[in-house]
Amino acid sequence: MNIDEYARTLLFSPHLEDKLLNPKVITSYNSFNIVEKPLYPGRDKLIAFSDVQIKFPKPRSLHVPERRATALHFFANHELLAIEMMAAAILCLPTRNEMDLKAKRGLIATIADEQKHFLLYKKRMEALGLEFGGVALNDFFWKKFSEVDQLDGFFALVSLTFEAANLDFAKFYENIFKDFEDHESEKIMNIVYEDEISHVAYGRNWLNKWRSDKSLWEYYNELLPKNITPARAKAMMFDHDARVRAGLDQEFIDGVKNYSDDFVVTNRREWKK
Repeated sequence: MNIDEYARTLLFSPHLEDKLLNPKVITSYNSFNIVEKPLYPGRDKLIAFSDVQIKFPKPRSLHVPERRATALHFFANHELLAIEMMAAAILCLPTRNEMDLKAKRGLIATIADEQKHFLLYKKRMEALGLEFGGVALNDFFWKKFSEVDQLDGFFALVSLTFEAANLDFAKFYENIFKDFEDHESEKIMNIVYEDEISHVAYGRNWLNKWRSDKSLWEYYNELLPKNITPARAKAMMFDHDARVRAGLDQEFIDGVKNYSDDFVVTNRREWKK
């Protein structure tokens, strides 16, 4: 199976098991013709996106197993979206040269991590009594990805924004689950946290190759889609050390840390208690 056939399966198949297909089935990385980005990834009715708005459980409610399961369900959907977005980046974004093809090849290892994370979340939420698809699934990440038309924009949005924010989210909820003595969920969040550092580093590496004489911070801001700001690249706490481990320079780290707008997640009082 060539890399594009693999990406096509992950993106267009409506079946969850196909989206979790092991990358080891890839036997070649030959060049290929890109295809048009779909309006939505393929998903059957059990895992389809919904317009129903479900609020994420408040941290203080996570002593209740059902609420923890709901939180893990949100996280699992983010992992599935990441798989689909990365498949679409491989299949649908332009491959201008050999360097772009190399960047796409490298996403395969990240996809394998996202599949691992999804399965960890799925198994744990099932142990807590919730099947995947049992809570409405949102499509926010996909909608913003749909505005990206080049690989550099993909890495800015996904690696240095969504995945960078997850450095904070994963550590925050690792500690929350520890406080409530849910050590299985705590371990999962730590696995995600450690893997996320390498994912952020991967995006940082490619943007540094492409930024020319611009700073990473300047280049990153130019690439972000409309209505996405650096406020989305952090959460209710800011993990400086994880960003250092991911190789982000101090100007970039300070830029994200000090950035402020009206994005509700980073301004919500309850997070700061």
